[in-house]
Amino acid sequence: MTATGEIKSLEGLPGSQARMSVSTGADGNSESVRRKKLGHFFIESDDRRTAFGRGYTGGTTPVNIRGKPIADLSKTGGWIAAFFIFGNEMAERMAYFGLSVNMVAFMFYVMHKPFSSSSNAVNNFLGISQASSVLGGFLADAYLGRYWTIAIFTTIYLAGLTGITLCATMGIFMPDQERCDELSLLLGNCEPAKPWQMLYLYTVLYITGLGAAGIRPCVSSFGADQFDERSENYKSHLDRFFNFFFLSVTVGAIVAFTLVVYIQKERGWGLAFGSLAIAMGISNTVFFLGTPLYRHRLPGGSPLTRVAQVLVAAFRKRKAEFSSSEFVGLYEVLGKQSTIKGSGKIAHTDDFRCLDKAALQLKEDGPAPSPWRLCTVTQVEEVKILIKLIPIPACTIMLSLVLTEYLTLSVQQAYTMNTHMGHLKLPVTCMPVFPGLSIFLILSLYYSLFVPLCRRVTGHPHGVSQLQRVGIGLAVSILSVAWAGLFERFRRNYAIEHGYVASFLSSMPNLSAYWLLIQYCLIGIAEVFCIVGLLEFLYEEAPDAMKSIGTAYAALAGGLGCFAASILNNIVKSVTGNEKERRPSWLSQNINTGKFDYFYWLLTVLSLINFGVFLYLARRYKYRAGHKAETREPVKIQTEKH
Repeated sequence: MTATGEIKSLEGLPGSQARMSVSTGADGNSESVRRKKLGHFFIESDDRRTAFGRGYTGGTTPVNIRGKPIADLSKTGGWIAAFFIFGNEMAERMAYFGLSVNMVAFMFYVMHKPFSSSSNAVNNFLGISQASSVLGGFLADAYLGRYWTIAIFTTIYLAGLTGITLCATMGIFMPDQERCDELSLLLGNCEPAKPWQMLYLYTVLYITGLGAAGIRPCVSSFGADQFDERSENYKSHLDRFFNFFFLSVTVGAIVAFTLVVYIQKERGWGLAFGSLAIAMGISNTVFFLGTPLYRHRLPGGSPLTRVAQVLVAAFRKRKAEFSSSEFVGLYEVLGKQSTIKGSGKIAHTDDFRCLDKAALQLKEDGPAPSPWRLCTVTQVEEVKILIKLIPIPACTIMLSLVLTEYLTLSVQQAYTMNTHMGHLKLPVTCMPVFPGLSIFLILSLYYSLFVPLCRRVTGHPHGVSQLQRVGIGLAVSILSVAWAGLFERFRRNYAIEHGYVASFLSSMPNLSAYWLLIQYCLIGIAEVFCIVGLLEFLYEEAPDAMKSIGTAYAALAGGLGCFAASILNNIVKSVTGNEKERRPSWLSQNINTGKFDYFYWLLTVLSLINFGVFLYLARRYKYRAGHKAETREPVKIQTEKH
């Protein structure tokens, strides 16, 4: 025989000594009993404030740079403050893409490193700089706050760019260039860079990467912080902000792929890298000028410590039962504010119930338990949210992998084709500008064309939800790589038929490189939908005191995509190529004897599988936005007795 025990928190009881009342009765709802749903159950207490040693302005109240509440919000934040922040991101992206498109060539032509090792070195730099963004997010959320994290790391970024400029300007940092013509370079007979010269270059390069890692997870979150979440137009402002934010990223990329490439061709490496440093210096100045306008969020202490406390507390109580007579309730503090600085309370959910044991208050815990033994419900829910968020950005790793492959494969394709536009011959390194131009066009038309059309179909006020945007981006990326495979098959057959098999560095005058625009534009559209939707999704869904870490998930996915691309390339080369049998791999240096089309179709299959996984995960995901914890309403827990 089964009965249901209903446990309620009682109002009006002092401190944490809230008692429990158990009422037993028959319950015909077997489904309710079977699920043993926890529901919401908070033991209200002020004791943990003392245990944490804090008394502060809680919730997500905006503060000024001194940490004091802002008396008049109308004089701070909003779009004016956001535009100061856009400039910093534009310069950072300009430097990032400027280095990604020029550094491989600089290492090959100036430092005399083999092309393959130069490419791997730059890919590793890009991957590490993105993956280490979690460090910047951690420092911002835990100790420094987003403003000071950006201020410190943008200065580090400028120092790294200055060091790279010196490397490209001063002869002492470069090997001898006088006895190195193009033939010697191709044969590998040029004087290689000395070990200390390469050490200097790698040092300043990774200093730049460290600066990027600190800026990237904070800029979008800090910009979004400038809007009042209590405003009726908050959702609309946030949606537009992330679109404009990605537009600033795109403008920076376009400048890097055009102006910086032009400066390098006409004025040399020193001035090209110097222009990146100058742009970063100007953006830093603009960012600091906007300081009086910014709204800030208090850092909430170490998120890693809070996560560790939940895991340790849950492990220590792993054998405790919710139906135990020692069970008092799920622990939470009194009032509307949480124990976490800069965070409001989070309502209890039924996911990952094993973690709820970290908040399981037993009689033996006493009035002032250690946070390593008893955590608040809000602290436990933070960990649940971080876990639930992981699968969505993980599904975008595949898109990052495709983008990384495009940076090299599409450029190799373009080398074999005619890049003339009328009488103007575009450098091959300018070809990646076209995805940026397509992004610029799509963002311009997004609100005037796409949103109204989708609103009629979906009824959603913003046309589509955040996860739907991510899904559309992933779907379009599949079309992009599928087209790339089809066109590469045509291009390779054309080269074979017209006798260009051995001349893989010679352009075929009757085959225009602008056929590549189709795959470029499609991947640009995919970026608009996927990356913008992902950034907005992570910012809104992440816990209040972990916004930067949430945003860093996107950068981490990008970094893992770079590493995954290198791993996939190595696997494909080893599996498909055989030097003893003189069988070239799919990714042969001679694109005309390789099988790039097979590789693109492999990416298509992997992207399809990834898209299927995303659809499954997205359908199961439950948005948390708008859920508020009720602090004084009695809540119930269903237990099962035999």
